[in-house]
Amino acid sequence: MHYIEIPGDKTHELPPLLVHAADAEPEDGEGELASVMAAAEDMLGVTGDSEEILEQRKFDLAITLTQQYQGLVSSWLWGDSVLEWIRQCEITFEGEDNLRPLLHPDLWPHASRSSFVNLLAEKRIAASHPDLERAVGLRLTFRQPPPIRCVSSEFLFYLNSTVAGSAYQTWSRLSAQHPALLPPDRFRFEVLDLRN
Repeated sequence: MHYIEIPGDKTHELPPLLVHAADAEPEDGEGELASVMAAAEDMLGVTGDSEEILEQRKFDLAITLTQQYQGLVSSWLWGDSVLEWIRQCEITFEGEDNLRPLLHPDLWPHASRSSFVNLLAEKRIAASHPDLERAVGLRLTFRQPPPIRCVSSEFLFYLNSTVAGSAYQTWSRLSAQHPALLPPDRFRFEVLDLRN
């Protein structure tokens, strides 16, 4: 790994990462469940099981799809929080003489926006959200979390991690060369969970 050299030995204070997390209980849990019941029924297909067993399977599958969707929204909110934090960090960098040149792409090495995600990972923020790249990728893919009725069951089960991963990888490689990383020992910040 190649870290950017920052003049001096000062530890720089970055803005806090304000994590806007999803509520534990959705506002309209029954509405979410009802909107995925048709998708659950389509996924089950035709079997010789009794109506009671089919209804239970459909209900269980709808619960699983709803949980998958809530996980998607939770990750999206994490990604949104990280991108907003990056914007705040860029403002902070612009305000400090030692940091200002680090973000300009005409200087080499320079810090890209993905360098801030790497900084979060190196500071062990990933313990709070195990897949920061996926979270940021989901936010890059969707400006807002899509309503559950707009998300296919296949997306929830199979594609959301692949799509999010591809979006993040594309975004992180926007610069022609790999940017240097921000040295974690030179930066300090807090992570504030705004759930409650």
